[in-house]
Amino acid sequence: MKALGAHWKTLVFRPNSWAIAVTLIALVMLMPVAIILASLTTNSSEAWGHLATTVLPEYLRNSLVLMVGVGMGVLSIGVSTAWLVSGCQFWGRRWFEWLLLLPLAAPTYILAYVYTDTLEYFGPVQTTLRSLFGWQRATDYWFPNIRSLGGAILLFSLTLYPYVYLLARVAFLEQSTATLEASRSLGRGPWRSFWTVALPLARPAIAAGTALALMETLNDFGTVAYFSVATFTTGIYRTWFGLGDRPAAVQLSAVLLLFIFALVLLEQRSRRQARYYQGMGRSLSQARHQLQGLRAGGAWLACAGPVLLGLIIPTGLLLAMTIRNAADTLDRDFIVLGLNSLVLAVLAALLAVVLALVMAYGLRLNHTPFLKLAVRGANLGYAVPGAVIAVGTLIPLARFDNAIDAWMRQTFGVSTGLLLSGTMIALLFAYLVRFLAVSFGAVEAGLSKIKPSLDDAARSLGQSPSQTLLKIHRPLLGSSLLTAIMLVFVDVMKELPATLIIRPFNFDTLAVRVYQYAADERLIEASAPALAIILVGLLPVLWLSRQIAADK
Repeated sequence: MKALGAHWKTLVFRPNSWAIAVTLIALVMLMPVAIILASLTTNSSEAWGHLATTVLPEYLRNSLVLMVGVGMGVLSIGVSTAWLVSGCQFWGRRWFEWLLLLPLAAPTYILAYVYTDTLEYFGPVQTTLRSLFGWQRATDYWFPNIRSLGGAILLFSLTLYPYVYLLARVAFLEQSTATLEASRSLGRGPWRSFWTVALPLARPAIAAGTALALMETLNDFGTVAYFSVATFTTGIYRTWFGLGDRPAAVQLSAVLLLFIFALVLLEQRSRRQARYYQGMGRSLSQARHQLQGLRAGGAWLACAGPVLLGLIIPTGLLLAMTIRNAADTLDRDFIVLGLNSLVLAVLAALLAVVLALVMAYGLRLNHTPFLKLAVRGANLGYAVPGAVIAVGTLIPLARFDNAIDAWMRQTFGVSTGLLLSGTMIALLFAYLVRFLAVSFGAVEAGLSKIKPSLDDAARSLGQSPSQTLLKIHRPLLGSSLLTAIMLVFVDVMKELPATLIIRPFNFDTLAVRVYQYAADERLIEASAPALAIILVGLLPVLWLSRQIAADK
């Protein structure tokens, strides 16, 4: 036994075993996506033929319009505010540097519920207008309908622009003033210099931020379902649970997956031949353009508007509703929902960090092209909508459950039922597929800061790779591991599509209950869970703001 134990220890601690572990993790994480893509080669069901000729064109059209509208919205808000706080000086600029990140904490579906309740016909805004002007009915005046495709585009833009703002601001701050001064010397004013010099140089960062915002748009279910906007995510859910046709839902998921891959490839191809070089010199932050008078006021309003509409106003409304109805909202049911969400988020965050640490360290030990490709494949899930991952997760688990049940029936005459499908295990697996990339990014960034010479020194002292990781790297990775845990924790707390499809029977989370209450037009009961999700979401955003301020 001792000899076997020593042999196993040697095997586990060898660098090659880490490569095997990374490969296995990648294969498991890729399974849902591979199953969805494999459905393209199977025979179509009768329902799929009906869907393809009736609602599929509408799904495509609405998704395209949504992406174009949200893309324009996040670009206009994110780039303009990033340039104002980076290249201009006005009152309140330092506050807006971190305030503009805060709307990222509010899920779009929560804003949809709050603004619908506020702006609908019997809401406080229209009621006040009718009392002030003596209007009697809706035909006496026109008021925009927030529950529409245009309303969805507006709300997505208000909550997702921070992706573009954050990356664009960093790109602008890294630009040298020598480049802009050269443009000025050639007769171009500040406005033309921004359009012809600063903006093109920041294009890679802006494109990356826009791509992230569009991925989140395609992943959304709560907003588009509440606004009755037919998209792929709503179609997948209705086909799976409404029609009961799982093959058709899988093929809808495959079409959406191809749609996303085409988007990513198009963005990469569009800048494949482009090169972006910048000269050395003072950074943009050292030569900000002073704004005064109306220009300063306009800049202040341009930065304050997204923060007010994207976070402060809806959070204030939810807080007021929660306090006024504390007896109905902060009850035992709220505590149970909070505990359910907390348990899922903590378990998913810890598992994601462990897997990310294995992958990042395995790649550090074996930096081969194959392993890099495997890691890239394992992190693909973040680009895949939660509804697609849910479908790809349930199919293999259901087959496994049915196979075990059939074998147990045949052998022992006992039915095992569903062992994995519809359980927390299935839900946690879907979370790992979806959010592993988030934890991996934080862990890999921390590992990249540790010099390889520390590994060599530890190995020269007889330490194995695993001992080096535990004794040397883990203490140095404390902040990176904590960051990864926090980011995954918050993402899981907000996740709705995958949770709604996979969750165990009679097991709800804060996000699911908010969706259910809002669907029943019971926003008062939804106020406390929605407020809790926003407050939890503020944690990583405030931490990120603090890190940015510390690096300045």
